[in-house]
Amino acid sequence: MTLEKMNISSRIGHLLACFSLFLLALATVAQAGDALSALTFRMAGDELRTRVVVMFDREPELSTLLLQHPNRLVIDLPRASFGFDKKSLEPRGLVTDVRYGLMGQDRSRMILTLRGPFKVEGLRVLKNENAPGYRLVADMVATSDREFAEAIKAQNASTGSTKLEPKGDRIGKNEDPVPPHIFTVMIDPGHGGIDAGAESSSGVREKDVTLAFAQALRDALAGNANMRVMMTRDDDTFLRLNERVRIARQHEADLFISVHADKINLRNIRGATVYTISDKASDNMARAMAERENKSDAIAGIAHEEPPEVTDILMDLTRRETHAFSLNFASKVVQALEGETNLINNPHRYAGFQVLRAPDVPSVLVEIGYLSNAEDEKLMTDPAWRARVADRLAEAIKRFSTLKTGRTFTKG
Repeated sequence: MTLEKMNISSRIGHLLACFSLFLLALATVAQAGDALSALTFRMAGDELRTRVVVMFDREPELSTLLLQHPNRLVIDLPRASFGFDKKSLEPRGLVTDVRYGLMGQDRSRMILTLRGPFKVEGLRVLKNENAPGYRLVADMVATSDREFAEAIKAQNASTGSTKLEPKGDRIGKNEDPVPPHIFTVMIDPGHGGIDAGAESSSGVREKDVTLAFAQALRDALAGNANMRVMMTRDDDTFLRLNERVRIARQHEADLFISVHADKINLRNIRGATVYTISDKASDNMARAMAERENKSDAIAGIAHEEPPEVTDILMDLTRRETHAFSLNFASKVVQALEGETNLINNPHRYAGFQVLRAPDVPSVLVEIGYLSNAEDEKLMTDPAWRARVADRLAEAIKRFSTLKTGRTFTKG
């Protein structure tokens, strides 16, 4: 074969190879055109309730899966291309992380990691009314470890799933056992971390006072065999207001007690106050107090977002029952503290405290004193006084627990 013929043969081979690559590229483009398009991703809500909305170019066929350690919602889709704006994926509400991508040639997956146990309250695929395409709407609410474990168990029983999931997932026979529930008290020391709360003229900070008293109350309740005592924080840590409520719900708290030591302009006012939640404040002082406490997130540079509104008759009934229990406990606190410490006039007051809004956990906010008053400050920084008042408050808690459970408490 001549050199000229060899060159021609080589060129033909090169052209054929290029044509093959061109056909492969066309096939790839055609396949990509067949893929479902996930166009946008949006989240709204807070640590108690979060809604996720995903827009698609056409109706997606999907399935879901719950996973533990960490708690996740998995959404399986046909092969999809994702056009999400990275900013829309930033942590918000219950969702701490969003991942997505191909799981094979014909399957894609979205994984939402949540900050605690949750329940999928609703997951719908809806046709857009005034635009082409469809949207996935997923509503997730914070729940307890027990409820989430039961959901995992029911899921695995219905699917008969014993397959291995990605490393780190525990499902099927690896479910964690859930201990039997006992009466649970969640003590919430107000403020913490970057949010110091009120500060006295001598430099005593509210976050330190509330933590010290909360620890004294925990110790006063220790040793009761039929009671579990927990704290939202036991060190100098910042927690969002909704995160405090979420922690109480996660552990199925039967009672939530938020401890505070505020500061007001009237230095002669002193003594303890017990607050319960209400849309309408009992007085101007209660309203101002709630407004200050509700700004804790803003102090740490965190914007407050309203959760998606829910109208549910069962939830409304739950709130009413919870509120009745809160009022009952507030009266027991006032009775227990009378004679042991000063109480302000009308010691049971109410206002719209965000930290008291768990719909299913009886909750009160106890103002143990005012850092704006020198006498209150002196008492609140005295370990002996804290121990005495904590003992009285512990007695109120025990009486309330007996009312709620019908069981008396013995040392364990």
